[in-house]
Amino acid sequence: MSLTETRSVRFQTAFCYTAVFDTETESPAMSAPRPYPAPNYRQRLQIALHYLLPQLAVTRAAGWLAERRWGVLTTFIIRAFAARYRINLDEAARSNPADYASFNEFFIRPLKDGARPIDGDGQNLCLPADGRVSECGTIEHGRLLQAKGHSFTAAELLAGDEELAARFSDGLFLTTYLSPRDYHRVHMPCDGTLRRMIYVPGELFSVNPFLAEHVPNLFARNERLICLFDTEFGSMVQILVGATVTASISTVWAGVVNPPRTAAVRQWDYPESGDGAVVLRKGEEMGAFRLGSTVINLFPHGSVRLNERLKAGVETRMGETMAQRLS
Repeated sequence: MSLTETRSVRFQTAFCYTAVFDTETESPAMSAPRPYPAPNYRQRLQIALHYLLPQLAVTRAAGWLAERRWGVLTTFIIRAFAARYRINLDEAARSNPADYASFNEFFIRPLKDGARPIDGDGQNLCLPADGRVSECGTIEHGRLLQAKGHSFTAAELLAGDEELAARFSDGLFLTTYLSPRDYHRVHMPCDGTLRRMIYVPGELFSVNPFLAEHVPNLFARNERLICLFDTEFGSMVQILVGATVTASISTVWAGVVNPPRTAAVRQWDYPESGDGAVVLRKGEEMGAFRLGSTVINLFPHGSVRLNERLKAGVETRMGETMAQRLS
């Protein structure tokens, strides 16, 4: 789809959201059940604005601003941001806002050693990020729950790769939303060897819980980075999903993957061993967001059992127990 066609579709969708329907005069087709919760007029307007927002321009501007080194002004912005979102700077490796040259440097701040103890049980997987569970559960009939009965297919999420999606048929998934206040580095749930990395261009909708309820296929249409790992229990996918003002996604092995942003899917394959192999241990950092977003994990059927406490809305802390191995 061309840029002009994409803009046209987004404009039409925004128009539909702002339309107000009289429920007593709707046609039978219009009164059919909606695939996602029906928003009120104020919410329709809010959603429409997200469709009309020049997402890439806003994201590029946010990225440029976040990299500025403005000395005292940068320190003031960091202090204000930390106060607004009640960020605990005591756990950061550098707790003084003046020690950060740019906002991005602050946003991807490392933590002090021991600030996030890693689950020491070899049979357990640990949570990859601080945040909140957006949704989790079984990949039923090849579909993942997005929010309140709103779902998308694993194949769509995995850039149309049906073979890869089949590996996770009837498996488990966990979607973790990282808010602005959270630690924004992403870690490994278990030992793994990277076999493939796929950059998927896409939209840059915000991924906050409100839009997750109202934008169809949100995670499968946004820009994302898919990382496929071999583990002791089979394949595992860890996906870093971009969003509005997520200026870039980086990994420890490739650095910043975007920008540059391309119109085509890009794929990199990695060897199991030898030169070029990427082997990461449980709890090790694997990537980071320059302004936050969402992490999605996929596991094969019968490989793990998710921690019973994990459900939509539950707070997560990197390193705590995510799941137990079954194989």
